[in-house]
Amino acid sequence: MRRCHWIVGVLLFGASTLAPADEADDMRLGRDIYRDYCATCHGGEMLNPGLAFDLRKFPKEEAERFRNAVLHGKGKGMPALEGQLSAEDVKALWAYVKSGG
Repeated sequence: MRRCHWIVGVLLFGASTLAPADEADDMRLGRDIYRDYCATCHGGEMLNPGLAFDLRKFPKEEAERFRNAVLHGKGKGMPALEGQLSAEDVKALWAYVKSGG
């Protein structure tokens, strides 16, 4: 019966339902992407140097808002990374940001 509940969860929530190992892999990849693309403005380990939004405070229930900001930018300060990051990269980056660093 448990397997049935897991399958229903996957069908309802899709790729956002990750096994713990997959989530850990995403967080590690997300950390690397963060360091390459985000740390300059948002600070190492998300310790905000005062230049940009403190990502540790980003609402955990707003994944789509995060995705849109990453891909399409935000104002003059946040560059659009569409074409530089894949959907999987953004998913991994979100896993890292949700973890709080």
